Amino acid sequence: MRILVTGYTGQLGYDVVKEGKGNNFEMHGVGSKDLDITVQQEVNKYVEDLNPDAIIHCAAYTAVDKAEDDKETCWNVNVEGTKNLAEAAKKVGAKFLYVSTDYVFDGEGETPFKETDQTNPINYYGLTKYEGEKIVQETLDSFIVRISWVFGLNGKNFVRTMLRLAESNKEVSIVGDQVGSPTYTYDLAKLIIDMIQTEKYGIYHATNEGFCSWAEFAKEIFKQSNKKVKVNVIPTEDFPTPAVRPKNSRLSKTKLQDNGFTRLPKWQDALSHYLNELKHEVK
Repeated sequence: MRILVTGYTGQLGYDVVKEGKGNNFEMHGVGSKDLDITVQQEVNKYVEDLNPDAIIHCAAYTAVDKAEDDKETCWNVNVEGTKNLAEAAKKVGAKFLYVSTDYVFDGEGETPFKETDQTNPINYYGLTKYEGEKIVQETLDSFIVRISWVFGLNGKNFVRTMLRLAESNKEVSIVGDQVGSPTYTYDLAKLIIDMIQTEKYGIYHATNEGFCSWAEFAKEIFKQSNKKVKVNVIPTEDFPTPAVRPKNSRLSKTKLQDNGFTRLPKWQDALSHYLNELKHEVK
């Protein structure tokens, strides 16, 4: 199986390519310097020349706060780029998997959002990811995988930030009223490679099992890494950001098991595995 993976320089794209190679697939990972997904002709030529069996679209404009001002770039990457790739996939008959986000929801209530629940993005990044979803659904049979709170080896993330802060701080203030699930790219990549080998198309939610607040996530990071750092729990209102964040990012994952896919491990176990990976990381 020949698979094109966008966003190879990011956390998820990197692990998807690695996992695919481990399954003896022919993996072609591209970053923005290799392929400008916002240029339709460039995308068409690249996809036609490669003629992949599947495209896994991990690339995205993910600077959530910056997107509130840089709307044009965010739209071009997340909407136009996705449209170009989906149409190119349809032309060559390739399967298509689009990575989306919990930010397509408004974060109201405390019940985990199902795949069929009404979307209502409350920031511009979430809006563009939802527009991308619509285009993908209108273009071809596809997989849409919504994720949240991503962490992996190849990039910046909340875990790395907490470990860095622990080096020079005895206490940190972390938001405690935004609740969701961390997603470890190592675990998610395994699911994505499994999924792309099927034709069980549709929207899925895929995060590690269990829910926590950002503050609880931070406490667990310090606990598992033996860092003596006090976590001061603060409300979202005390940490204003340009983009509004949903307070409820809980996602229901029952559709995964209903379709025969293995749900991801508990987030605490994923964190343990990741911290162990970091210890062996080449500096």
